[in-house]
Amino acid sequence: MLTRLSISIFILKTTFLTLGAQETWSLEQAIRYAQQNSLSVRSAQATIQTSQLDLKQAKAQRIPTLNASSVYGYNFGLSINPITNERVNQTNSFNSFGANANVTLFSGGQINNTIEQNKLLLEASKLDYDNTVNNLALDIATAYLNILLGEEQLALARQQITLSQAQLEQVNRLIRAGSRPEADRFDIVAQIARNEQTAIQAENTIANGYLNLKQLMNVEPNLDIRVQRPEVNVSTEVNPDEFALNEVYTTALTTQPQIRANALRLQASDVAISISKGAFYPTLSLFGSLDTRYGRFSNFPNQISYFNQLGDNFGQGFGISLNIPIFNNFRNRIGVERSQVNLLNTEIRNDQVSQQLKTNIQTAIANARNARRSYDAALRSVEANQIAFQNAQRRFDLGAVNSLEFTTARNNLDQAQNSLIQAKYQYVFNVKVVEFYQGKTLQLN
Repeated sequence: MLTRLSISIFILKTTFLTLGAQETWSLEQAIRYAQQNSLSVRSAQATIQTSQLDLKQAKAQRIPTLNASSVYGYNFGLSINPITNERVNQTNSFNSFGANANVTLFSGGQINNTIEQNKLLLEASKLDYDNTVNNLALDIATAYLNILLGEEQLALARQQITLSQAQLEQVNRLIRAGSRPEADRFDIVAQIARNEQTAIQAENTIANGYLNLKQLMNVEPNLDIRVQRPEVNVSTEVNPDEFALNEVYTTALTTQPQIRANALRLQASDVAISISKGAFYPTLSLFGSLDTRYGRFSNFPNQISYFNQLGDNFGQGFGISLNIPIFNNFRNRIGVERSQVNLLNTEIRNDQVSQQLKTNIQTAIANARNARRSYDAALRSVEANQIAFQNAQRRFDLGAVNSLEFTTARNNLDQAQNSLIQAKYQYVFNVKVVEFYQGKTLQLN
């Protein structure tokens, strides 16, 4: 079953490989595999199957029931002789067969209303499945972006290590030439250590991202997979300040499966009241029966044969049964009141979910706006620290500043570049969350 909310990811690799041969996964492939193997999705599918069975059982209430029975046994001691009508002490054996059928003609609309209720609940369970798939896709996208973030941070850290090592070689030459003090070397060595620490942190981010991704996909933790790396850029076409809460919320009310599922459950709760009220009405049923029996008496010498007795004792019957409820310990009245309370609780839960959705959208919009400002600030910080570092580089080469001042400028630039990477991915993710509520396709290009 495909989700009603289309989740289309930019595809860099068009051929879908099997799990055993696949080394590189696109985001679309990861989501597709998770939809087929995630335990949460499989649980939602099982719930759909249960709802289908409930509906099937409700429809079956319209079909007549047919049952057959057979009894064979012995009686010991005193019994009535069927010939002399006297009480005698004897051993009797008996065998009987019977069949009966029953069909409900009227039950206050309970059967029809139960069918309608289960139809609504089945559609709600399908929407619950869609919601599970959507949330899973968003979780996978989060893990995927964290991996891309870690890889970009790792690439930057390795570049910084290379530059720091080159700087150390230059300082060592200057120290050997006597133009720099030995202490200048220690500041560069400390800078390399910081760069290596940043690289290790990035590697940990990648490892945790892959672990989370594998758990969401329900694959073995030791499976060696790699994610495809699309170009993740900050879109200049999106302005978070233009996101309107009411507009996004109105759209989300029509696109988010959990909202539509709750609306169906509210209808089902309303139908449940009609089902409970149906218990006040009479129940009219049509019935029919067939029966026959055989008996053998130890003190009765002239026994009729087995099959002759079955034929002689064969009887039929049919009729109409009317059951009129008069007083049932207030069960019917309490059932109606309980259904009315359940309807009220469903309305409250729906309002809570809708309010929570509005709160989540409001938070998502605020996060997107704040993330954009953080990204713009990070850009300015990189530009300013780049100029400061270039100035420190020139002065250091001229001997105007010591290695501590130089490494401080370099460290500030490193931190600014790392913050820019984090701000970029945070902004991209926050925008995708808002677009998710807008019902737009999820893309990373």
